[in-house]
Amino acid sequence: MAFTSCVEETIPQSDLATKEEVEKSTFATAGTANGMAGYSTSVWNTQSHCYFGYPAQMIIRDMLTGDYTHIGETGYSHFKSWNQNKAMGQDYMNQQFHWNFYYGFLSSANTVIRQIDEETATPDYLAYLGTAYAYRAMLYLDLARMYEFLPNEKFPDGKNSEGVYVQNLTVPIIDHTITEEEAANNPRATREEMFAFILADLDKAEELIPYLTNTSSNTLPDLACVYGLKARLYMWVEDYANAKEFARKAINEATVAPLTESAALSTTTGYNNFSDFMWCAVQNKETDAVKTGIINWTSWVSNQTTFGYTGASTGLFVVIDKSMYDRISDTDWRKKQWVAPEDTPLYGKTPFLSTEDIELLPPYASVKFRPNAGNADDYLSGASSAVPYMRVEEMYFIEAEAAEHVSAGSGIALLTDFMQANRDAKYEYKGSDAIDEIVFQKRVELWGEGQTFFDIKRLDMSVTRGYEGTNWQDVPTLLNTNGRPAWTNYVIVRTEAANNAALVNFNNPDPSDAYTPWSN
Repeated sequence: MAFTSCVEETIPQSDLATKEEVEKSTFATAGTANGMAGYSTSVWNTQSHCYFGYPAQMIIRDMLTGDYTHIGETGYSHFKSWNQNKAMGQDYMNQQFHWNFYYGFLSSANTVIRQIDEETATPDYLAYLGTAYAYRAMLYLDLARMYEFLPNEKFPDGKNSEGVYVQNLTVPIIDHTITEEEAANNPRATREEMFAFILADLDKAEELIPYLTNTSSNTLPDLACVYGLKARLYMWVEDYANAKEFARKAINEATVAPLTESAALSTTTGYNNFSDFMWCAVQNKETDAVKTGIINWTSWVSNQTTFGYTGASTGLFVVIDKSMYDRISDTDWRKKQWVAPEDTPLYGKTPFLSTEDIELLPPYASVKFRPNAGNADDYLSGASSAVPYMRVEEMYFIEAEAAEHVSAGSGIALLTDFMQANRDAKYEYKGSDAIDEIVFQKRVELWGEGQTFFDIKRLDMSVTRGYEGTNWQDVPTLLNTNGRPAWTNYVIVRTEAANNAALVNFNNPDPSDAYTPWSN
């Protein structure tokens, strides 16, 4: 069985169990199942050029950390409000994007689950069903970690502006059985309720996904991905023993190995080869986001294009935080994924960068994600890229951190083994905070891939953007926090509360402008 591209007409507009939905043809069910991979990169709203599905969600989450930012001409930066902690409340389109995209995506998964009878389904349709359960689990795990309210320095008591205690509340669960009446009074699930729901979905996916016989493009989750999602799930609830176990299962089951230096720094296929990832989106010239030319992943993450939003042609550049860059060892080949400042050991050492390239790009500019086939001028070719949703490297870092929580010293040993074998032959841990070191190396590895946000929130880590010598140029972005930022608790949109009475007075507090920019 082979899965094909998105069939847009089969993506449901509602998640209610209507008679019409149930009576859809098996052809439509197959189309919806096939379409889930395509829906993940769909353009939600062309009026703003930062609303291009799941890849945009990845960029936003990384911008909410202290690792990833834009510098230069901010007139082109459609993502700047997230970086500046503005327009984060319930009445803004940015929050509508988060909510509508995720629940629209969930609707397609629910439709597949609703329409397939597990007792009578053929092996092909059992594979569709397992895939839908895996997608639903991934999406709810993201939502739970984004919207769960955790205390922070600005809102330390777990209460919102109405004085209602909302700590550890996530989002309403909408499954394939919900009725219109139930949806109209559907409270936020607790952490415990959401964990049980996601785990049940992953257990079903683990049972059914082996029926999936063609995963050659890695655009659909296989058993290794299910184990990877379980590892993420157990990390969320700090069940580190189980997180360690399932990260190792994911590694053992995966058909991919950690990226090599030559593969990552390839001029043509670096981070664009779907066979390098456990799970990814693959975009081609027929993908709607690619056809827009500018509303897509490559347009926003590659500084080397002439057609995209970032690069010398616009004066807007994606850069790594200077303090983060400085902490990376010069013997770690991953450091070559950013432009080294002049008079530093790695200046001019990134193999595919010419002298002209270096002159066009500011220090610390990212060259990690590059146009496909090295084609910087033709958007149909250059933006036909692979977007990493899960890489096996993540599992190594989850295993190491989880192991360190379980038994001090064991995680650092695992980290050292991974780093010396795959990233830096001279790596040696000399610090005093093993968890911080493991998470830092994970942040370097997954920079730009939307995972750091979850670790910062879970571990109550501070974000520091304002400091002497900072390369964050936009003053409103120079926000420093004491512990997890208030903005890591996403706010539910007002339109949802208007349709769901159980959400009234149960929103997270609005973090907009809660921090004063740093100044020296």
